[in-house]
Amino acid sequence: MSPKGFNKRTDKSASRENIAFVRQMLAELRQVAEKEDASMLCYLIEMAYVEAGELHNRM
Repeated sequence: MSPKGFNKRTDKSASRENIAFVRQMLAELRQVAEKEDASMLCYLIEMAYVEAGELHNRM
């Protein structure tokens, strides 16, 4: 339940920021996985990164 005076625009903006944060963290995780030569992990992280980007663009 949202507090009174909390509008959907603010909520949507916060969600968009959260997805941008997740996307940034995925980019950093991919760099770490790449240094460890973890190709499957790189692939999975990249898929999550792409999904986060698409979600961010739809918001």
